[in-house]
Amino acid sequence: MNINVARLPLPAILFGLAAIVAIGVGLGRARAVAVSQDDGFEDLLGQRSDGTYHKGGWNHYGPGYFELDPETGVLASHGGMGLFWYSAREYSDFELELEFKTSKMESNSGVFVRVPGVPSSDAYIYHSFEIQIYDAPSEGAHQSGAVYDAEPSTHIASNPTGEWNEYRIRFVGDQITVWLNGDQVVDWAAEPRGKVEDFAASGYIGLQNHDHDSSVYFRNIRVKDLRNPD
Repeated sequence: MNINVARLPLPAILFGLAAIVAIGVGLGRARAVAVSQDDGFEDLLGQRSDGTYHKGGWNHYGPGYFELDPETGVLASHGGMGLFWYSAREYSDFELELEFKTSKMESNSGVFVRVPGVPSSDAYIYHSFEIQIYDAPSEGAHQSGAVYDAEPSTHIASNPTGEWNEYRIRFVGDQITVWLNGDQVVDWAAEPRGKVEDFAASGYIGLQNHDHDSSVYFRNIRVKDLRNPD
């Protein structure tokens, strides 16, 4: 349909221009992925100009999903087993910080590091490391803070169920160091062990959704590239 703009009343023209600008701004907001900080860290959940959060740059593989509260920036896992992974870039040497809390002591989740390539099957679990989230009584390599099924945590450092916990995960070369709530619980020269058959020199970061009957919550997900800092 052709429209003669010269014959339209001025209010209609102004309204149309405003709509075009609004659409352009909205698209610009949607393209925002991560926000760099002065300390060299990058927020992996993007924020729009109005302060709300979005999942741009993230993808999900497998059953279940992650729900994001756009006002608070809190992610909640639902169902599983699946992987919510940051697809905007891969990391080799890095430091990752995030906060998590569980809804039950038996809630199960984890933070995957150096996931090699785009997940298209569950094979990634055999070729990347998972920093475990599981506060119920269990053997050391299966409790929070451990490198799942590979290297146990030195001690239990989780806060009580329902309280936020802080993870700091550093992976440089083959060395994995994990702090949970400020306590160092792993410092390990990584090698294939347990379920892990091999691991890559670089890969994606991912969050696991595991349970059908409970959620694990994440917020303040930040990463610093230690090989190519900006």
